[in-house]
Amino acid sequence: MDAATLPTLTRRQEQILAGIVRAYTGKAEPVSSKFIAETFDLSVSAATIRNEMVVLEELGYIAQPHTSAGRVPTDAGYRYYVSNLLSSIELPTTEQSKIAERMRAVPMGTEQWMRYAANALARTSQAASLVTAPSSQTGRFKHIELISVQGRLVLMVLILQGGGVHQRMLNLTETVPQVTLSDLSNRLNALCSDLTARDLTVKAVGLPLLDREVLELAAEVMERAGTTVAQTIYRDGLSDVLQAFSAGEGAQQAVRVFEERQFLNVILDEFLGPLTGGVQVVIAGEGKRDEISQLSLVLSRYGQPDQLSGAIGLIGPTHLNYGRAISAVRYVSTMMTNMLVSLYSSADEDVGDPPAAG
Repeated sequence: MDAATLPTLTRRQEQILAGIVRAYTGKAEPVSSKFIAETFDLSVSAATIRNEMVVLEELGYIAQPHTSAGRVPTDAGYRYYVSNLLSSIELPTTEQSKIAERMRAVPMGTEQWMRYAANALARTSQAASLVTAPSSQTGRFKHIELISVQGRLVLMVLILQGGGVHQRMLNLTETVPQVTLSDLSNRLNALCSDLTARDLTVKAVGLPLLDREVLELAAEVMERAGTTVAQTIYRDGLSDVLQAFSAGEGAQQAVRVFEERQFLNVILDEFLGPLTGGVQVVIAGEGKRDEISQLSLVLSRYGQPDQLSGAIGLIGPTHLNYGRAISAVRYVSTMMTNMLVSLYSSADEDVGDPPAAG
């Protein structure tokens, strides 16, 4: 069920639901009306709270695992809580300072930097963490060279912004001398600087046949480069978080997200857009992905769209401490973005080109 379509609650029902979520994410034990009455100042009796719990259960926000037990939040209950009741929480200043100090002490963009970011996320939130190395999310044209090989065969060397180099063979309809290929290369370099694959496809329309063939191949190469994720993924905290799953299925799902890179790429593409800065919470696959029905993911992108960016995230059971997880991901993502932008800008000023991802 989408968060926007969840039934609305009264203020008292929201307070009770929030109390149940906070209590359950703390101890993972069913929550009784007596506990809510004694712990949260709602100025109503336990009997009134029980009546409201019945309504919350009918609406699908909480469930009763056993007849004599208290209530536990459902996936819909967690979604309502995160969407409507969770106030913005910041990490304590002491923790922010410790993370910032450690991250600034290691070379930016390096393996050590990524490993520490993953470690800081896992340690701060008590959830499993992942960090993908920054890479170009949208390839942009920088330079092309066309080299006559033999007869009608031509080698195309395509260089993208950010340092990616790709080579492809063209089999032309007729032999073209090198001087013509060099002139074409120069013409396309002047015409296509900083364009995306889609831009190249549009630009190719109406051009002479040879120009069009080269640009269409270049666009195809750029599109494939954009969908081929060769990023290294840094992970931490999985062994600790596996103990939080009461059933084997949840642990198996967490291991799959962690260990199967292609599956993780699918999840990131589906739930995390290209923009940096925002935090996306995915609860039980949002009813779209049974493969992660026992998990909650808190995800964000860092870096600069269309230049260099990566993803960071936390993985845990649905009774994750959402406030803590969201604040940790938000802070580390912002920290990594600011540092990467600074690195990118400094390198651009020094040598005229952004550094290669890696």
